[in-house]
Amino acid sequence: MKFVTFDNGSGEPRSGWLKDHVIIDMHAISGGRLPRDLLDFVRQQEHMADVVRIDQDLGHDVEELSAHEAVYALKDVILCAPIPKPPSVRDFYAFEAHVRTARQRRGLDVVPEWYRFPVFYFTNHQAIIGPGEQVRRPLACTSLDYELEVACVIGKEGKNISTSEAESYIFGYCIMNDWSARDIQREEVKVGLGPAKGKDFATSLGPYLVTVDELEQHRAGERYDLTMTARVNGVELSRGNFRDIHYTFGDMIARASADATLYPGDVIGSGTVGTGCILELGTEVHRWLEPGDVVELEVTGLGVLRNIIGESSVCGLSDRN
Repeated sequence: MKFVTFDNGSGEPRSGWLKDHVIIDMHAISGGRLPRDLLDFVRQQEHMADVVRIDQDLGHDVEELSAHEAVYALKDVILCAPIPKPPSVRDFYAFEAHVRTARQRRGLDVVPEWYRFPVFYFTNHQAIIGPGEQVRRPLACTSLDYELEVACVIGKEGKNISTSEAESYIFGYCIMNDWSARDIQREEVKVGLGPAKGKDFATSLGPYLVTVDELEQHRAGERYDLTMTARVNGVELSRGNFRDIHYTFGDMIARASADATLYPGDVIGSGTVGTGCILELGTEVHRWLEPGDVVELEVTGLGVLRNIIGESSVCGLSDRN
């Protein structure tokens, strides 16, 4: 299933799922039994059976579905980030091609430790934006970049989770854009603590949260065969495949949960796929992002995550376009 958070025009985000080009409001369709908030739903796994039953009972007649007061045409709602306020966001560095190329551009080799364990940093879980929203370039930034990633959302609490058990802790997957102010990042990583303000301003998630079972048709062993592309103003710049990831989400979850508890709604990012950012491609291929640019990330089975670059703003708020 494809779960969404959406605004039906009331200004109050609601939870639901996508079915045949319509959005079903889970709280309304269930007579209040299912929660309004998707994070609350993720925390209450026992409700999954109710959703599946309701979905099966609704049938597949789009006109009949659209007549239901709890059902909206996709074109009539605004999709938000599936989990607008996750408890935490950890972003890993799991694609070897990206690591190698990005470091080569700085005159560096891949350090041996990268092959010993997956590494991550915590990003700002209060700066999540959804599909269609503007991304405001930080005031001090002139080198804004996108990063083409896949993220998983944790579905149940766990600590010291083994790699073999980790997949059972995943509720679903979505596209992630780890926006990066490269000039700010370049200076602060010299201190040795990793990215901070260079990543602090925005992370996009969406357009929906796809449950694990929907991706089984794309399974390739412990990985998934998912084409990943990025377009800027309609021109494809990046192309990779999720099956090329060095560390699986099982590896990442095991590392993240070592001596630490993961909670439902926690987001785990894969890191950038090979060729998945301007930093890798080089400004000789494409300049840094500027206001007015439209960035679209597309991943097989996960949809298209589209954002527009807005002008820098003193208030720092992102606006929907």
